[in-house]
Amino acid sequence: MQRRSAIRNLTMAVGGLMSLPTWASGWTPESIGKVSTLSLSEEGTLAEIVETIIPETSTPGAKSLKVHQFAMRMINDCYGEAAQKGLKDGLATTDIASKLAHGKVFAEIEPAQRLELLKKLANSPDVATKQFVNMIKGLTIQGYQNSEYVMVNIQKYNMAPGFYHGCVPIAKAQGKMEKKTDR
Repeated sequence: MQRRSAIRNLTMAVGGLMSLPTWASGWTPESIGKVSTLSLSEEGTLAEIVETIIPETSTPGAKSLKVHQFAMRMINDCYGEAAQKGLKDGLATTDIASKLAHGKVFAEIEPAQRLELLKKLANSPDVATKQFVNMIKGLTIQGYQNSEYVMVNIQKYNMAPGFYHGCVPIAKAQGKMEKKTDR
């Protein structure tokens, strides 16, 4: 019995180590692939929503890093049909609210107006609208923080922290040893 559990544990450990590079590295738009569940206008609205949440400054914004594709992939692959329907309904609600407040769709209004509209939707009495805004906000932050650009250029992420310098000349190592023994 112990041999079977040891083999099973060893197999799981080896599988985990083999998959380490894939889940430990940041995602890129190319690694996500094409997600085509939304129309072009819906995808554009989603891109502007994520850009409103994390705008471009001296670093790329969420739209530049294609975080909206990350959000669409996560909702399609990891969330249920209710969240997928909530995404489409939430995008429609956002455009309708924008037309009522400003006479234009969400993608056409000013950034300050977008932010104000998202705050209004987040505080809406409608539970589905609140859930939509919170879901997109959470996925935007998650996607941005885990993007390859942010992990490598901002967080200075290293796959394996610390380095092994095995090719150190012996003369340097001996000199350090002699200095320590002279004390």
